[in-house]
Amino acid sequence: MTRLWAVLHWVTVVLGYRAVAQYSSDQCSWRGSGLSHEWHRRDVEQVYLRCSQGSLEWLYPTGAIIVNLRPNTEPTSANLAGLHVCIKPRLHSQGSHLYLEHTGDLRLLMPESEHHQGKIRCFSLTDGALFVEAVPQADISRRITAFQYELVSSRGPGAHLYPHLHPGLVKCEPCSDEEVLMAVCTSDFAGGGTFQGVLSITDEHSQAALTLSRLFHQKNGLFAGGGARVRRWTGRVNVPTKCGVPHGGDEYLLTGSVHFGEAWLGCAPRYKDFLRLYGTAHRAGTDPCHIDTN
Repeated sequence: MTRLWAVLHWVTVVLGYRAVAQYSSDQCSWRGSGLSHEWHRRDVEQVYLRCSQGSLEWLYPTGAIIVNLRPNTEPTSANLAGLHVCIKPRLHSQGSHLYLEHTGDLRLLMPESEHHQGKIRCFSLTDGALFVEAVPQADISRRITAFQYELVSSRGPGAHLYPHLHPGLVKCEPCSDEEVLMAVCTSDFAGGGTFQGVLSITDEHSQAALTLSRLFHQKNGLFAGGGARVRRWTGRVNVPTKCGVPHGGDEYLLTGSVHFGEAWLGCAPRYKDFLRLYGTAHRAGTDPCHIDTN
């Protein structure tokens, strides 16, 4: 019944909406207003964005928009495979339902009532485009649909630990040796340190405090402190709740990714095991990048 409703709804969309000119403010973000076609509430606009992350803000939503997202690379099937779009509404977002549209079928991704929760929803780029439909309102003066988006690969080292890519299917398995070596080079952050305890817990993830004595690289200043004389950094990282947070004060290689401004743990073997692995690869000339482990 749900699929039948979606198909019938899409038929209504195709027959009821009229296409209008496409536009976007830049390659990464878009800001538009439904007032441009307030008297044509069945208009649907096409928006094309080619960027790894950005935002959308639709003031006074009326009609619908179709958001086509692609990476800023040549659009081949190889670089689209494994790519997902993750959407996070702003807490003030309202006025629209979010659907996933593919070959004439609509699947509800997030109703308007859930926008204020700020939850993240992901879908594969090959699954279709994002269809944003305004909820009919007598007064649209205070309605703004706003969200951030990111393009996330499901094939990178440690990606299996990002729960939004695999709702309910997170695998708490260690990374392979090859994944560990690649993670220390390509992750958004990498260093050596210890877990200091759990700060908060939800059904989905736990937030843990970290102290790092080594910081190879980081993105967006996630970990504060350090300096020429004080080799110590502190910060927070999200870990899937089902995987648990290690205890006991052991030192780990800590790698991971940044999503919507928050750090998520990826490959994290014990540091002594990483040193042994990296030393072997370095001597054999198979290490993918140079890391100063001293």
